[in-house]
Amino acid sequence: MKLSHFEYELPEELLAKYPAEHRDESRLMVLNRKEGTIEHKLFKDVIDYFEEGDVMMLNNTKVFPARMYGNKEKTGARIEVFLLRELNAENRLWDVLVDPARKIRIGNKLFFGEDDSLVAEVIDNTTSRGRTLRFLYDGSYEEFRAKLLELGQTPLPKKIGRDVEAIDDERYQTIFAKNEGAVAAPTAGLHFSKHLIKRLEIKGIDFAEMTLHVGLGTFSPVEVEDLSKHKMDSEQIVISEETAAKINKAKIEKRRICAVGTTVMRTIESSVSSKQELNQFTGWTNKFIFPPFEFSIANSMITNLHEPKSTLMMQAAAFAGYDFLMEAYKVAIKEGYRFSTYGDAMLII
Repeated sequence: MKLSHFEYELPEELLAKYPAEHRDESRLMVLNRKEGTIEHKLFKDVIDYFEEGDVMMLNNTKVFPARMYGNKEKTGARIEVFLLRELNAENRLWDVLVDPARKIRIGNKLFFGEDDSLVAEVIDNTTSRGRTLRFLYDGSYEEFRAKLLELGQTPLPKKIGRDVEAIDDERYQTIFAKNEGAVAAPTAGLHFSKHLIKRLEIKGIDFAEMTLHVGLGTFSPVEVEDLSKHKMDSEQIVISEETAAKINKAKIEKRRICAVGTTVMRTIESSVSSKQELNQFTGWTNKFIFPPFEFSIANSMITNLHEPKSTLMMQAAAFAGYDFLMEAYKVAIKEGYRFSTYGDAMLII
């Protein structure tokens, strides 16, 4: 499959700028692969498609306020710094993106905060946009991390086309977020409310948590026509022994096993045994899923409606079937579904 296969015309007004008023009242498009049918529901109706003993797999990563603004020494130019990952806690080294990149060179110093209480020095030039920064800060490591939290903003994707607002602090985070480390939210999980999770638990649906710290890999654009040549950035994942055992038991019992989001699907497909079972794993994945792909664990999936040519859309197409997904997207546009981060959802069964 080629990159151009995933091009389609998305009207700008369908790119969601704000979340739905209530998490579980986004719209839900249900794709039944066996029947070839498409239904239109609300997200809270997802409960009707699951029975006692079924398992929903959740990504419990927590978004940290990764976007910071500093001023360059001497010129005072405003520079956006996007924290990607901590490279070395002791030396306070971070892998970051800077914008505008052309203005930032090795040796430059950046000052953050109204009182310039945090200073960073550029010590490496890894890519055209990427840099390694060493933060210079006198306090303890805990105080340093607290300072990053104080100065950072919720890293709302630029494509949303507005500034961060108070609503984003809560809504750009799943209600089951625990392990801090993501620079973008696992968006399929944003639709779950406490009330819906309680209802699912009462019905007997089980939850299995895992972690994929969403990084650049998830939202970097694909820039090659031949998809087999696209390289995903690595992202950190954790699958516990308890989670693996719960999912393998459900698989033996032929339950419905649902991957809530593309990040969960990539996590589980990165740690499958030769017997097609899920293994416990802590490490990194650069798994890129696009059609055709043989899925090993999940037999259903919740995902948002994704933008053209995105790796997220490609993975959804691999699971739903390319032709079926393209048909569903046409229907979604006609029906006015909202796309992307804060948009509506799709359940593929």
